[in-house]
Amino acid sequence: MAVPAAAMGPSALGQSGPGSMAPWCSVSSGPSRYVLGMQDLFRGHSKTREFPAHSAKVHSVAWSCDGRRLASGSFDKTASVFVLEKDRLVKENNYRGHGDSVDQLCWHPSNPDLFVTASGDKTIRIWDVRTTKCIATVNTKGENINICWSPDGQTIAVGNKDDVVTFIDARTHRSKAEEQFKFEVNEISWNNDNNMFFLTNGNGCINILSYPELKPVQSINAHPSNCICIKFDPTGKYFATGSADALVSLWDVDELVCVRCFSRLDWPVRTLSFSHDGKMLASASEDHFIDIAEVETGNLMRILS
Repeated sequence: MAVPAAAMGPSALGQSGPGSMAPWCSVSSGPSRYVLGMQDLFRGHSKTREFPAHSAKVHSVAWSCDGRRLASGSFDKTASVFVLEKDRLVKENNYRGHGDSVDQLCWHPSNPDLFVTASGDKTIRIWDVRTTKCIATVNTKGENINICWSPDGQTIAVGNKDDVVTFIDARTHRSKAEEQFKFEVNEISWNNDNNMFFLTNGNGCINILSYPELKPVQSINAHPSNCICIKFDPTGKYFATGSADALVSLWDVDELVCVRCFSRLDWPVRTLSFSHDGKMLASASEDHFIDIAEVETGNLMRILS
């Protein structure tokens, strides 16, 4: 599961077509009216604040489905939840119980009271913010590093350092399936329709499986180096991947072709996030800023530093 510490030089791949990076993968010129409007909005709301949450490095953050709460997981073995009140975050609770670092967490896709954490202690834990308690602890075979909740809310997938992905019934908390992969598995995600399962891997590929059959559908050569993260936009039209080559690539879900690249970062892209309407894409790396771009054009909306 090692990820390269330094980025390779950006480059494009091959010919256009299914599962390939298009040669016209570039940033459009000329800001749209939407971009100009959002740039003005960002300029008027450019203050940043720090909110103490943990005693060690934060590994993961995620918003609840209603946008009211922000959860964080840390190397200090805890999770924290903040409530958004107007223009500030107020710490609601700390969640303790894991015996090792909380490497990733995610919220239930439609229930804003439930979130799940993945830890190196070989367990995942489901938490309910209404009771501030762990409502389920599920033992797994390895040290867990990535986790996602299916769009229908019925299944939780968790991946460990040995490249094993386990699918857990969110109602019974029992394992439904387990897959051992022969490649380095980085981030995992269902598509919005819940009928395909995506994995990014250390060879720069996106592997797609049918769901729930878990049969190989396609392997896309997405990047020339380690493909680290993946995120689907809320509309279901696109998904984005980030790589050790410092590129973010935007893919058409139906055609499985790269339609655009974002290349303003200089270091491996570690995380991605779409806005609630799918119009903006934020990407972050070891650079000391977050790039926010318009999805349809690639134009820069704002750099947050």
